[in-house]
Amino acid sequence: MATFLDFEKPIAELQTRIDELRRTAEGGEVNIDAEIGPLQDKSDRLLQDTYARLTPWQKTQVARHPERPHFKHYVAGLIDDFMPLGGDRAFADDNAIIGGLGRFRGRRVMVIGHEKGDDTASRLKHNFGMGKPEGYRKAIRLMRLADKFRLPVVTLVDTSGAFPGVQAEERGQAEAIARSTEQCLNLGVPLISAVLGEGGSGGAVALAAGNQVLMMEHAVYSVISPEGCASILWRTADKAADAAEAMKVTAQHLKELGVIDQIVAEPLGGAHRAPGEAVMALGDAIETALESLDGVSPEGLRQARRAKFLAMGRVG
Repeated sequence: MATFLDFEKPIAELQTRIDELRRTAEGGEVNIDAEIGPLQDKSDRLLQDTYARLTPWQKTQVARHPERPHFKHYVAGLIDDFMPLGGDRAFADDNAIIGGLGRFRGRRVMVIGHEKGDDTASRLKHNFGMGKPEGYRKAIRLMRLADKFRLPVVTLVDTSGAFPGVQAEERGQAEAIARSTEQCLNLGVPLISAVLGEGGSGGAVALAAGNQVLMMEHAVYSVISPEGCASILWRTADKAADAAEAMKVTAQHLKELGVIDQIVAEPLGGAHRAPGEAVMALGDAIETALESLDGVSPEGLRQARRAKFLAMGRVG
């Protein structure tokens, strides 16, 4: 059964009526197509109108939808012969950040990204996609390996932020994030980054300092969550919607600001309504981005990355 968000209540009510009519007609001789047709058309129009005018806070809710495709779904749909590589060779393996070798449409690549999990057990296993220091150190190790063998790197970002626990801080969380960001910037191979759902704070930037940064249409990307921002500014998370509006967290805002390079269109109603279509759309965008960097020298890639990020926030 589909999970509807709070602002989708009118759509949910229509869909419930349609489902009830279909169940009533099951096994019977009554033709209800004439009744269902107009209701389905109304539901489709309402869905289109709703998603054409989503607020930043509503987009944040869509980006967090529990049925939205995650890292493992994109890898399954786009990467052949994926071979996961675990461990940071120093402390442990972090299941929140996964990486490995594979083939993307005939091209050998290194793929690294956050995995949130899609049920209680897997979310606990993957720590809700919140990376620990060993996760970012694993990412550094894999990026260096890709650099050594001249393999393009594709990173898939989907995290509310790096894990804030005491143990993570004791093991050097800030240093690991900084080193991972530095490694992204110093790569001599193409780095394509894509924000799938949430791009939260340094936990996202540590994998997203790429030559090209793609962003799904209803994803969000910010230095702090809207709830966190509201708690600081207004001392209450109830102002999260106002914070999301002020922070410019959406793909559309960030494209205008030059923070990202391309918005990847999602199926009507969000990636969770047609995951296969969303996966293929991102695959096409990644392929185009990689092709645009073919033949660029290692130094050219580094300089372009440096210029890209230094230009952000400049006025005049």
